[in-house]
Amino acid sequence: MKIKQISIFMENRSGRLANILTTLGDAGVNIRAMSLADTSDFGILRLIVSDIDRASEVLRDKKFTVRTSEVIAVEAEDTPGALAAILRSVEKAGINVEYMYSFMQKTMDSAVIIFRFEDPDRAVEVLKTNGIPVIGSHEMW
Repeated sequence: MKIKQISIFMENRSGRLANILTTLGDAGVNIRAMSLADTSDFGILRLIVSDIDRASEVLRDKKFTVRTSEVIAVEAEDTPGALAAILRSVEKAGINVEYMYSFMQKTMDSAVIIFRFEDPDRAVEVLKTNGIPVIGSHEMW
């Protein structure tokens, strides 16, 4: 159960983030999760959105560099050590985490953690084998 994520490469200057988010909002694209990593010159905005094809199209029309990739969403209890247990299971299998970010579910007492693994198919198998709930895109909304 992998989820498509969109990554937007952007200059690190005033107004760029607002421009991207306005473009998506005007196109009717809803954002469920977001991560922004930056350096002094550029940033990478990663988003889980309601319509990845529409988001890619409108952003490319505005001359943004856009890439899609697959990530895995995992539900974690909102308790101390829950994330550590998830990471121990993939570490034990020798799977590297490239990056991750999270958000809280408003209707649950849990967090959703978005992972980018070097071997996503194997990571899904390991997570499921260890009883860790993997969330599909339909469950994100």
